[in-house]
Amino acid sequence: MKAKEIHQLSENEVEKKLRDSRDAHVKLRMSKQTGQVEETHKIKQLRRDIARLETILREKKLANTSA
Repeated sequence: MKAKEIHQLSENEVEKKLRDSRDAHVKLRMSKQTGQVEETHKIKQLRRDIARLETILREKKLANTSA
């Protein structure tokens, strides 16, 4: 997910995406431990998406408190 797409979402939508991404990351990590994941690059991609979501969510919250 690109940062431009995330900026267009509302704060609640970003929080929902963040929860979903974290759940998917946990499931993917568990699958990797059992040897069921063939596309291991998706773990790294999800981790970066989570960081991007957290950063933009923090920016939105700071903008709301200062305004």
